[in-house]
Amino acid sequence: MKPEQFQAALAQMGVNLNADQMAQFEQYYQYLIEVNQHLNLTRITAKEDVYLKHFYDSLMGAFAEPQLKDQPWHLCDIGAGAGFPSLPLKIAFPQLQVTIVDSLNKRIDFLRALVAKLGLTGVELVHGRAEEFSAKQSSYREQFDLVTARAVARLSVLSELCLPAVKVGGEFLAYKAAAADDELQAAQGAIQTLGGQVSSTMQLVLPTQPEPEQRNLIIIDKVAATPQKYPRRPGLPAKKPLA
Repeated sequence: MKPEQFQAALAQMGVNLNADQMAQFEQYYQYLIEVNQHLNLTRITAKEDVYLKHFYDSLMGAFAEPQLKDQPWHLCDIGAGAGFPSLPLKIAFPQLQVTIVDSLNKRIDFLRALVAKLGLTGVELVHGRAEEFSAKQSSYREQFDLVTARAVARLSVLSELCLPAVKVGGEFLAYKAAAADDELQAAQGAIQTLGGQVSSTMQLVLPTQPEPEQRNLIIIDKVAATPQKYPRRPGLPAKKPLA
């Protein structure tokens, strides 16, 4: 997907990027590739692939949750890695307040430099484990309108990492690939235990692909407070997912 195709495809979905925003995406790409030479941020490096599989893919969240386009929500991105999906969302929808959590300090350093290069404001970067970020005594617990996660863990694990950070009345938006149905079925008990309720799922495909890649966007409403004992200590949600 060339940059002009990226812009046109988004416009067809009601996401209109101006010249300044397109310039920010170009800066994002250039700096990602520069730093990726000595820090393993992504295996996807060809420009057309980055625009499709990172930038466009990240913005698909706004297709599932259109309120991202205009609401001044406080969004938290758990395990953002190189900034996906939160920073593409922030570029496209500047009114968002964004908090990014990642366990690797080198990635946080990259993101800090990237945010400065792009001239973004309203972005907070937190170095830490997701389990500790929204633990019982954390000031971040149940504070966010929307929590996102992309390519982090299976949904039964991801729910325990993300739902404790969502405020009651907020949403958790999970970016998933083709196995979403099986993951969702296996995670139903965990979602309910953590105060969530599946609101909607949207199945999409990445455009301009010889073999279209399926994407699934799952929105989980936070309908009740998460019990104080969750999330459990670091590492335990992945080792022993909630049933």
